Amino acid sequence: MTAARADVWTALAVAMETAVEAWVGPDSFDDVLTAAQDGDEQAFGRLWRWAQPALLRWLSVVAPSGGEDVASEVWVSVIRGLDTFRGGDREFRAWFFTIARRRAVDGARHRQRRPRTVGLDGVDVPQPIELSEALAGEAAVATAIGLLRSLRPDQAEVVALRIIAGLTVPETAAVVGRSDAAVRLLCHRGLRTLAKHLGRDLVAEGSA
Repeated sequence: MTAARADVWTALAVAMETAVEAWVGPDSFDDVLTAAQDGDEQAFGRLWRWAQPALLRWLSVVAPSGGEDVASEVWVSVIRGLDTFRGGDREFRAWFFTIARRRAVDGARHRQRRPRTVGLDGVDVPQPIELSEALAGEAAVATAIGLLRSLRPDQAEVVALRIIAGLTVPETAAVVGRSDAAVRLLCHRGLRTLAKHLGRDLVAEGSA
C-alpha cells in the first residue's frame, strides 16, 4: 500500500470512530455470548451496543435508503441464529456482517433497484484538499461516508467492510463471496480513487 493510500485508510478509520473493535469489558466475549444465547437480555444488549454503531455506518455506505430497517432485519436474523453460532468475537463480527450483507441485498431486491453510487444529501464531497482538512471536525463521519459512497458499489462495500467492520481480507472475501486477490484489488482501486480525489499524487504501479 502506497503512502497516499495508507493515509486515506488511516484518516477514514479515524473519522469513522465506530469500527467494531476487539471485545473489551469486565466479562469475556464468550461469557456474554453464552448468557445471550441463554436468553439474558442484558447480555444481548451488550452485543447490540458493541456491533450496532458500526452496522449503521456500514449500511449508510452500502444501503443509504432504508438502512435502519435493514439493521432491524439484521438483528432479527441474529436472534434467530444466535443459538447456533460458535466462535469468538472475530468470528462473530464476520458472521454478523455476512448476515448484514444478505439483508442489504434482500432489501435492494425488494425495492427493485440495483445498488448505485449516490452522493450524501447535504454534504459536499470535498474538492482536492489536504486530507487532514477533508476528514476533520464535526462533519468527519459524514464526509467519510460521502467519500465511500462516491466509489463504485463493489469497491465501497469492500473498503467499508475492511475499515468499518474491521474485517481481514480473508474475512471480507468470505462475506462478499470473492477471492482474497479480488478483495485486495477492489481495496487497492478504491483507496487509489479516494487518494486521487483528495489531491494526493500516487506513484504509478511499477515505478520506483
